[in-house]
Amino acid sequence: MHQKLHNMSGIGYFFSGFKLAMQPGLRRYVFMPLLINILLVGSALFYLFSHLNQWIEHWLGALPEFLSWLSYILWPLLTLTILATFSYFFSTLANFIAAPFNGLLAEKVEQRLSPENMLEQSVADLIKDVPRILGREWRKLVYLLPKAIGLFLLLLIPAFGQTIAPIVWFIFTSWMLAIQYCDYPFDNHKVDFNSMRFALKAKQSKAYGYGAMVALFTSIPFLNLIIMPVAVCGATLMWVTEFKQDQKVSY
Repeated sequence: MHQKLHNMSGIGYFFSGFKLAMQPGLRRYVFMPLLINILLVGSALFYLFSHLNQWIEHWLGALPEFLSWLSYILWPLLTLTILATFSYFFSTLANFIAAPFNGLLAEKVEQRLSPENMLEQSVADLIKDVPRILGREWRKLVYLLPKAIGLFLLLLIPAFGQTIAPIVWFIFTSWMLAIQYCDYPFDNHKVDFNSMRFALKAKQSKAYGYGAMVALFTSIPFLNLIIMPVAVCGATLMWVTEFKQDQKVSY
């Protein structure tokens, strides 16, 4: 079984997150991340679909006349890019707010998968740890923002940027979502942010495969409302199977 898990792809870890999130004993820890995600991402989707057509028409209107034929290609690309950008932005905000609950969920999943040497965190311990957890979320935002701004500026370049940016943005989002969700179990063991990034880079195919599935499902309206706890569960399984033995963990 252990060898079978080591042979699992990043995609496999993501789909295993669905099974873990539905297990008795874990469902109650799924509730708060799920509720926060539904409220924030659901509100964002309502706003997005009220303005999506207007935004795309504005961007396509900036194309030179001789490139107007590109509108047939750019329309679906821009739609997907806007959906992915909105979903990712508000998912990031939801993750920031839900970080303590996501960390707790990752802990409970790890206890289920690998109970040896695990110390159970009390509610008081969780509250005490909130400033450090939010500081870690801020560290991720600092890493993300300059790159996201650069990609947004690329999107504003007529024709070239609007063609290339959706592809680059999806690759970038896949990496960032791998970092976002894998960081919860790493952080539970006080593994520093840079060490976590280097560990993921050492297994890029699994990290990108997992992140790509999270990015894809995060871009699907309504289905993306349930992805946060599923992604935490899948990332924790990947931590236990792929990374835990190679890290100096704290308990």
